[in-house]
Amino acid sequence: MRTVFTTCPLCEATCGLELTVEGDRITKVRGDREDDFSKGFICPKGASLGTLDADPDRLSTPLIKRDGEFQEATWEEAFSYIDERLEDFPDRNSVAMYLGNPVVHSLAGGLYAGPLRKALGSRNVFTASTVDQMPKHVQVGHMYGSIFSIPVPDIDRTDFMLVLGADPFSSNGSLWTVPDVPGRFKELQKRGGSFVVVDPRRSRTAAAADQHIVIRPGTDVFLLLALIHELFRQDLVDVKDLAEHVTDHTVIRERVMPFSPEAVEERTGVEAATIRELAQKLASAERAAVYGRIGTTTVEFGTVASWAVDTLNILTGNLDRPGGVMWPLPAHSKRGPGKGRGFGIGRWHSRVKGHPEVMGEYPAVTMVDEIETPGEGQVRALFTIGGNPALSLPNSARVNAALSSLDFMVSVDPYLNETTRHADVILPTPPPSRRDHYDIAFLNNSVRNVVKYSRAAIPLEEGRVDETDIFFRLATIFSGLGPSADLDAIAAMQLAGLKQQLGVDFEPEGETREERLLDLKLRTGPYGVSLKQLLDNPHGIDLGPLTPRLPEILRTVSGKIDLTPDPIMDDLPRVLTALETPETDLVLVGRRHLRTNNSWMHNVPALVKGKPLCTLLVNPGDAQRIGLTDGKTAQVTSRVGKIEVLVEVTGDIAPGVVSMPHGWGHDLPGTQLTVAQEHAGVNVNLLTDDLRIDPLSGTAVLNGTRVQVVPA
Repeated sequence: MRTVFTTCPLCEATCGLELTVEGDRITKVRGDREDDFSKGFICPKGASLGTLDADPDRLSTPLIKRDGEFQEATWEEAFSYIDERLEDFPDRNSVAMYLGNPVVHSLAGGLYAGPLRKALGSRNVFTASTVDQMPKHVQVGHMYGSIFSIPVPDIDRTDFMLVLGADPFSSNGSLWTVPDVPGRFKELQKRGGSFVVVDPRRSRTAAAADQHIVIRPGTDVFLLLALIHELFRQDLVDVKDLAEHVTDHTVIRERVMPFSPEAVEERTGVEAATIRELAQKLASAERAAVYGRIGTTTVEFGTVASWAVDTLNILTGNLDRPGGVMWPLPAHSKRGPGKGRGFGIGRWHSRVKGHPEVMGEYPAVTMVDEIETPGEGQVRALFTIGGNPALSLPNSARVNAALSSLDFMVSVDPYLNETTRHADVILPTPPPSRRDHYDIAFLNNSVRNVVKYSRAAIPLEEGRVDETDIFFRLATIFSGLGPSADLDAIAAMQLAGLKQQLGVDFEPEGETREERLLDLKLRTGPYGVSLKQLLDNPHGIDLGPLTPRLPEILRTVSGKIDLTPDPIMDDLPRVLTALETPETDLVLVGRRHLRTNNSWMHNVPALVKGKPLCTLLVNPGDAQRIGLTDGKTAQVTSRVGKIEVLVEVTGDIAPGVVSMPHGWGHDLPGTQLTVAQEHAGVNVNLLTDDLRIDPLSGTAVLNGTRVQVVPA
């Protein structure tokens, strides 16, 4: 029996874990109390890591579909088969790639997903970003010049927080790496601060807030613009030290004139007096932060709403300021000059609907268009990397039909699930215990500058292929080097090229190619830490609180924050038109739960036992009016589909709103998810509409689906 320290890979919080390992099994999981960042905090997902790791349904051997049935194959057979089949697709744009959320939870994904996309050489790349967070990337790209310059609330030093469309008590943070969210908010209140939550549902976060403001789904953008309106009307704008770093902010006053509190009151359901009071609270706080997530991004005006969030932080002088919203400085990052090339979209456009490229990808909702529509460049082959688009994309019935029509499909995934059942080849990744871990993505969103690395807790079994080798091997196949190329030689050439680019002459250390690459990034990073230092400090290294980073973080052409980017300003008339268009239907929104993360965790018994998690929340008044009964079944219909789901009547949901979680619907044939099938739930994306997107980012509108509900 031995003790191993690692970082939880199951959400964005990056909590430290203490594992008890016996032989090749994790027998106990607890929070790492010596981890300075998470201080022993652990949630049900992290506590279940051992069970998830040893899940008997996890695949350990590649599968190849022959005559409609999956058969086990060797890794050599699988890679050779992929190489052979790709010869049938000389037009690389007929081969698409979909990268799912799990990619950013692994070191392999952080280091090699980008090169893998490049090696494929196809413009048909789709990711989970356009079903989640792309509006934020587009907004910060326009304002700061870089898609990764997302400021995060400095919660440990703030006095007031406004949270919109987010439930961090359940999500553990999103685009915000913040272990022990409940504890940090309690500390905020203990030191005399407060926080307000805007949400149509009384979530766990809203229940703990000093004030819960109920809002009609999809209307956060109107509330945010009204708050900006009030800052100007009440002469509360004070950019403080930001004055020299921002373009003229006075022009915003005219842009938000139509969005007075009185004008948005009826549409949002938030009283004008409440909006005025909220603006005063935000402006009068010594240190304040505004934070918006899924409820502000997976909506029709996600990019404008994201812009409004940051604009509020700027107009109150709370950007790049302790206690406001700040930019982390990860140990693996590169610092640079205060000017850049700026940000743009539309270097190319999708074949069928002409959607502009954003960050080198198309909206995920148009992947089906590219599969279904005949003609030159029609997608006939697909590689899914760690994603489950059969459940996660809108209009899932159409998605599943499209996947079943492909000529060839490969999935990199440890499960035979709702998506991979359509594949011709499945390449299983190792369980978390057998992977090295470093959070390349999430350290960019951390509330404190920290750095942690851990080697695999348990050695990889003989004959298994590491995740990095899967990525590397696929890249060599895509590049025409074949399934037997010398990966070590290629990695050595890449490392030598990067050393030359960085102008360094030392030899990076590490036992594997990814460790050597990581060591190079760390030693040439802002703190000069090394891989050895991280191995010597298994609980992580605290690099200190967030510090101001203006102007060096900016990559705009002007070297200043662009407060009024043309694409966002040009979208405001569309927002105004929507404000003047009344909504009368019931509106469906999603929700998170502490025990789940998308569709990942539903095969772990401890996380799905007890009271059903996949229910339709309905307000008591609506239930009485419609004739719904708690514990009975409702039929829910939208433009694209119809489902039946268990009803849960509760005062926690606003009138006129119903709520379902995403990631469920494990009752499809051909899967191998024993526990999940017993707790199948219903796929909410059978209802969400694939024709509704935020046009500035291409992001699917997953919150605010118009539905009709009747007793089943």
